[in-house]
Amino acid sequence: MTEVTARPRRRSSVRQYLPPQHGAWAMLLLPYLAGVTAAGFRWPDVPLLATWLTGYLLSYFVLQAVKTRRPHRFRAPLTWYAPLTAGFGLIVAVARPQLLLYAPAYAALFAVNVRYAARRQERALLNDLASVLQSCLMVFVVATVADRPPHTAVIPFAVTLLYFTGTVLYVKTMIRERGSAPYRRASIAYHAAALAAAAAIGWFPSAVFALLLARAWLLPARPLTPKQVGLIEIAASALVLTAATI
Repeated sequence: MTEVTARPRRRSSVRQYLPPQHGAWAMLLLPYLAGVTAAGFRWPDVPLLATWLTGYLLSYFVLQAVKTRRPHRFRAPLTWYAPLTAGFGLIVAVARPQLLLYAPAYAALFAVNVRYAARRQERALLNDLASVLQSCLMVFVVATVADRPPHTAVIPFAVTLLYFTGTVLYVKTMIRERGSAPYRRASIAYHAAALAAAAAIGWFPSAVFALLLARAWLLPARPLTPKQVGLIEIAASALVLTAATI
């Protein structure tokens, strides 16, 4: 009996510190990896990644505190992730002080998240798009770490932004807006436009976005589970990473 009761307690402890948003990890890692691959690795990329991940975890629980208006419920993860984020961020700021130029943009986008959390509308389309832009800006941040000119990050940024913006619409048609004809039409129209934009980048991005258009067109009609949708997106993310960096 002791072993049986201990396992749920451990799982509950993990949930206290880790958000149940599995798709967020791809949105965190893909732009970072695209930026590092395109710009080249520098040692500040290590504490940058640590800041990026702990900062996401901190922001998630800040938004939960705002949404529920019960910050005491999230005191443990907040007091754990806040010093970690500050510590790693200080290392990055000392190594690359020019990164502070991105702070106003991230603050403005996070303010959008806070506003929607306060209204308990965190699933709103504009809020999702603000999160996508926060994530994709990481491509430029990594380029700055490598002391590369901004234009070298334009293609990786554009490819990841096109992908994640479309994924916001596509995932809604698969889960929360399943069966919604307007959302499905919007998703298909967006992916067609993204394919046209990708065609101007190169043949491989064009091929990848053709597949993404096919998935946006065909898969909403199929009874896929959220887990299956997630597995498909893992494969799509790998293709997009390749398209963003070749």
